[in-house]
Amino acid sequence: MEIVSTVWASIVETGYLIPGFLAFIFLVTFFQSSWFKGKAGEGAVAYLLSRLPKGDYVTLNDVTIPTQDGTTQIDHIVVSIYGVFVVETKNMKGWIFGSVNQRQWTQKIYRHSSKFQNPLHQNYKHIKVLESSLGLPPEIVHSLVLFVGDSTFKTQMPSNVTTARAGVRFIRSFETKVLDHDQVTDLVTKISNLRLQRSRATNKAHIRHIESIIEEKTYGKKCPNCGADMVLRESKKGHNAGDAFWGCSRYPKCRGTRGASALNLQ
Repeated sequence: MEIVSTVWASIVETGYLIPGFLAFIFLVTFFQSSWFKGKAGEGAVAYLLSRLPKGDYVTLNDVTIPTQDGTTQIDHIVVSIYGVFVVETKNMKGWIFGSVNQRQWTQKIYRHSSKFQNPLHQNYKHIKVLESSLGLPPEIVHSLVLFVGDSTFKTQMPSNVTTARAGVRFIRSFETKVLDHDQVTDLVTKISNLRLQRSRATNKAHIRHIESIIEEKTYGKKCPNCGADMVLRESKKGHNAGDAFWGCSRYPKCRGTRGASALNLQ
């Protein structure tokens, strides 16, 4: 926020209070946006990954790959003689609750709680796209979820869900060579040829794809009992507490339900 403070000081000194104030509000909103926070987190992780030994590791950032139904966007891919690491970055604060099998995890900031997609499920689609597109055996492809920002895990997380710096240690913990340097170079070339050009048009196309999936999953569900629209709800009790499910919009007159598939949005 030092940049914002500097801009505000300049506004006061020059006397352009009305247009300057609007510009200041715009900057504050921009720096607090989820888009900026996401890009800032990806940038921090990209920097740490770039410090891996150059001879054995190659990092590709912000990789958008075409799929049969649209595109999938991968934050980072590390190709090394020790395997291929597919990295999902989350820039979040607060307490984080989740488990491997839960479809949705919880972020809690003071008394406010919000749900977000299990990033391991999200990364699973990325991995499967890479395996299929590059003909990679699953045993050499590894999923890694890195949290940056002021967040704290309040439930036990698997070893491949961790902080950015610990994530670098996770990658370097793999010491068995499964690829030679020529194979690493070949994979990097294939990914570079496969990925879509980084541009505003690519980002817009990917966002439209995400929005279409959300719309389909939100409005495309019909109750198996009465045919009415279904809405996404959350289990409050029992061993499924915290899990999402589709419930009939006519509840309690109709109690039709369906399980909610993980929202593989990226």
